[in-house]
Amino acid sequence: MPAWNTKNIAHLLSRTLFGYSKQNLQAAQGYSSFADLIDLAILQDAPQPSAPNAWVNTVPAASQTTSGETGTWYREFNYWWFNLMHKEGLAMREKMVLFLHNHFANERDKVVYPQNMYAQNALFRKYALGNFKQLVKDISKDPAMLIYLDGNNSRGSVPNENYARELLELFTMGIGNYTETDVKQAAKVLSGWQVSGLKATFVPARWYTEASVTVLGKTAKFDMDTLVDHIFTQKATAEFICRKLYKEFVYYKPNEAFISEMATVFRANNFEMKPLLKFLFSSEEFYTAAYIGAKIKNPTELMGGASKLLELAAPDYINMYELSKVLQMQLFQPPDVAGWPGQREWISSTTYSYRGGFTDSLITGKRYNGVNVTGKLSAVAYAQTFQNSENAVEFVDDVLALFLQFPVTPKKKAFLLETLLGGTIVKNWSTYTPGANVSLQQFFKAVMRLPEFQLC
Repeated sequence: MPAWNTKNIAHLLSRTLFGYSKQNLQAAQGYSSFADLIDLAILQDAPQPSAPNAWVNTVPAASQTTSGETGTWYREFNYWWFNLMHKEGLAMREKMVLFLHNHFANERDKVVYPQNMYAQNALFRKYALGNFKQLVKDISKDPAMLIYLDGNNSRGSVPNENYARELLELFTMGIGNYTETDVKQAAKVLSGWQVSGLKATFVPARWYTEASVTVLGKTAKFDMDTLVDHIFTQKATAEFICRKLYKEFVYYKPNEAFISEMATVFRANNFEMKPLLKFLFSSEEFYTAAYIGAKIKNPTELMGGASKLLELAAPDYINMYELSKVLQMQLFQPPDVAGWPGQREWISSTTYSYRGGFTDSLITGKRYNGVNVTGKLSAVAYAQTFQNSENAVEFVDDVLALFLQFPVTPKKKAFLLETLLGGTIVKNWSTYTPGANVSLQQFFKAVMRLPEFQLC
């Protein structure tokens, strides 16, 4: 087992949650071991949350788009999910929901109706820590997916190959592990489903009529479930999914030997996510020193994490929604079926500036466009929650230890101390002096604009 210490605990929280507050870190430290923290908190089950509003059960209709309700409801849907992330505590379910949303990427522009996207989001939440194979079966007949990848229009006589291709290429096996013939034959099996409103129904007359088809070396009268079962007998499937999890939660360059170990655990547990994640987060591999602080935060992690870190009781979700578009991670609108590529793609000369503008807004109360935000930080009150708030040098150390995953250089630390002091000397520093609020605002802005703050 990895060493039970603050550095490793913070690393676990930074990867499994949308950031953490000082209170979250202290609560995690209250457990006696990684086994307890993982079992009793990180991987804990929780009741399904209440829906954003009654519209989730409204039958989709074109009038909702022309009236503007569709856009209004998507905004409300985003705010609702941001709130679940903000209030996640020490449970990683919402982080897994986002992982699955990116893995089975669907774009709202094509699905159109938020009702269908909400049902898919609820499906991800149901299986976030559950059986991945069963999720693949259910997502294959999910109305949003059927609309997005054209299964809704697929007949056995003239099957649409879009979903069959992505099922093999992006969702289960990866390129190089199937043939074009496998795609064509699988498409026949996956035909026959039709979306009507909030539901998808199987229409036998739209299904394939051959006595059998051959997919991945096996000849049978497959149906959707038996086809998925067969896909999961392929060695490449468990490895592909484990590789995707590794790249998301551990390091962007996969360790193939360890991925093979993960795949063995995944198969042995019949593709249940919880035992696999417990194995991953309990491993020495996960806590490798070179991996700590080596992941670039995606915009959702940055915005949600900064809000939690500053202990904002009611973050401005409108601000987060608007910035998510600028930062190129609007929820329910990935760039394509492959999802957001992540890591270095999150940072450009444009997005880096706006990232700093967002964290500034939490401190100044002004968005990048000058509009007021709600949930502004009270800098003095927040600073005084730190034990060493009245000792400038120790206060800087405490803040950096909480805000960053690895130490900064002495030169940067000296600059940050100078920023905090605002022209006074160390022995004169106090959060109770006039001007302390301004100095603290400048200090927190400077820390959250560091390149190191972009990493988790």
